[in-house]
Amino acid sequence: MDNFKEKLKDIKAFVFDVDGVFSANVFLHPNGDMLRSMNTKDGYALQYAVKEMGFLTGIITGGYSEVVKERFRGLGITDVYIKSMNKLDDFEDFIYKYNLKPEQVVYMGDDIPDYEVMKAVGIPTCPADAAEEIKAISVYISDKKGGDGCVRDIIEQVLRAQGKWVKV
Repeated sequence: MDNFKEKLKDIKAFVFDVDGVFSANVFLHPNGDMLRSMNTKDGYALQYAVKEMGFLTGIITGGYSEVVKERFRGLGITDVYIKSMNKLDDFEDFIYKYNLKPEQVVYMGDDIPDYEVMKAVGIPTCPADAAEEIKAISVYISDKKGGDGCVRDIIEQVLRAQGKWVKV
């Protein structure tokens, strides 16, 4: 774990999946829309990292929802990849765009579509309830489940390691 904490000092960017990370469940509305519940503490930590601390952040999701896209844009995230057919391609686009090295990025995913990105990224992380295949390749498994604060958990750890977490 000490080596993990040391690596956090070099992180410049976060990339997250959505379903299973920011949200625990997807509810189907009678009109066909998929509704998600998201943790407000995750949202606070995310916008703090982006707007206050200047961290680069991307969202890569296979799902499609304009509401989800707007939620993240409202938190200051401009790199929102929706309907991703190949998350690794989108991840590579993100790091190329910002001239990042994979080891400078934390990625949090929860299921098989995240596997290839997690193998390529510097610090692969996951929620407590991630698929076993994802847990097996994660260097950090949050004690929080998807939709229950796992995003804040990893953001707060990075910011604390860099002396950038909120000073009260």
